[in-house]
Amino acid sequence: MTKYIFVTGGVVSSVGKGITAASIGTLLKSRNVSVAPQKLDPYLNVDPGTMSPYQHGEVFVTRDGAETDLDLGNYERFIDINLTCESNVTSGQIYSAVISKERRGDFLGGTIQVVPHVTTEIKERFKKLAEKTKTDVIIIEVGGTVGDIEGQPFLEAIRQMRKDAGRENVLYIHVTYLPYLSTSKELKTKPTQHSVNELRRIGIQPDIIICRSEQPIAEGTRNKISLFCDVEPQAVIPLPNVSTIYEVPLTLEEEGLGKLVVDKLNIQAAEPDLGQWRKLVAHLKTPREKINIALVGKYVDLQDSYFSVREALHHAALYHDRDINIQWISSELLEKEDPEPHLRTAQGIIVPGGFGIRGIEGMIKAARYARENNIPYLGLCLGMQVMVIEFARHVLGTDGANSTEFDAATPNPVIDLLAKQKQITAKGGTMRLGDYPCELRAGCRAAEAYGQTLVQERHRHRYEFNNEFRSQLEKAGLVCGGVSPDGSLVEVCELKDHPWMVSCQFHPEFGSRPGRPHPLFRDYIGVAKTVLREGAQPPLPLSNGS
Repeated sequence: MTKYIFVTGGVVSSVGKGITAASIGTLLKSRNVSVAPQKLDPYLNVDPGTMSPYQHGEVFVTRDGAETDLDLGNYERFIDINLTCESNVTSGQIYSAVISKERRGDFLGGTIQVVPHVTTEIKERFKKLAEKTKTDVIIIEVGGTVGDIEGQPFLEAIRQMRKDAGRENVLYIHVTYLPYLSTSKELKTKPTQHSVNELRRIGIQPDIIICRSEQPIAEGTRNKISLFCDVEPQAVIPLPNVSTIYEVPLTLEEEGLGKLVVDKLNIQAAEPDLGQWRKLVAHLKTPREKINIALVGKYVDLQDSYFSVREALHHAALYHDRDINIQWISSELLEKEDPEPHLRTAQGIIVPGGFGIRGIEGMIKAARYARENNIPYLGLCLGMQVMVIEFARHVLGTDGANSTEFDAATPNPVIDLLAKQKQITAKGGTMRLGDYPCELRAGCRAAEAYGQTLVQERHRHRYEFNNEFRSQLEKAGLVCGGVSPDGSLVEVCELKDHPWMVSCQFHPEFGSRPGRPHPLFRDYIGVAKTVLREGAQPPLPLSNGS
């Protein structure tokens, strides 16, 4: 029978449940135990697709086109798997399903209640994932914190699972935070006691408590949590801050979490093999020469909006034995100011995805600066569209070239809606989403990076390259290096006479892995590391006597 690990959080949000759940998956996979993760989000949105990045952060897209929480990106990167829509469940999905069943008459006139109808629907999502994946363990992270009103149905559902699946097949892990009071110079356990008491009040007794902290956790503090929260001392796992998120699995393994989990669930597991992971972390922690990459976006004051882009840059830099210094530059700032002072030290410029007109002219300025100064440029989704707009305006000389997303009356819509998209009024789940094939032109930089001419990549966009301008743009030097198999959609654009100016309509960042960087990011950083800019390289040490 499939076994279930439920990960809850207490005290504060953003305590690190997602990284912890992903790390548990890493520890189990290292023991040849198959795992499938799932994230429960209590908000009433059906998915985060229509939510502001300032409220939600990055929207991670699965290969089958689900718009999901960014924690699924961490699951994919840490466990090295590709997830599907079943791995993200929201309250909106649950209530929509229950109401649809009621409207069809599935409940035979019965009164519909949170218990048992909503909780049963939640549990069906657990079982559906188990049946589809056939894995040994399902790791389920409950979003939010214990005590949130909207999360109560999920907590009730996971409480019932111990009876449904059997006590020996369910494990509850609670991730909590120990605040440090500088005045008394001690970590405080009372918030943890309160969050555990809240769990116990609804019938869930944690089997393991993982304690996040800014400071090392003394043995006496662990024993105090063990006593007051009724868990074994060895089941209180310290998790102080580490220098890189990829160090978390190793920290948890050193504290005995991997063995504790397999023992408590009575899993027949191999000895852990974390050799490659240890090499990865050792490499990450080794001082390396930095590469300055300017990320020009509209959400740079909330860096989680570009979580996968940031990680993909680090993966690619590590491949080249370099480190990344990301210069977070607001595209709105570039709209008002000369880009030179902000971009002059950048060895590469990247423009990521986004929606809406705010900051677009600043992105276009960044693309022009990269083109005119031979700075390596990587455009992702919107980053490809602004590259095309900039090229049409300043190379082709097309007045007013724009996207109809930003100017519906533009006389030269080099980026436009497809005809079938023009009839769509609903916003949620109506874009081109998930994996689509792309045929790369042999000899172009993208094909050289991939080492093949047919690839599958994840999309999340509504507007497309307008083919009415394609021949004009190509004659002026824009290379349409990748298209859909039927040739109707441009997927990759490049410039001929430029060190590296490559953009794609898809999101390659979602496919990058710590030990296996995405080919486009890898080759982009490979070029960027050779660029010498003012202030980009560390100063040479002074010789004796100088």
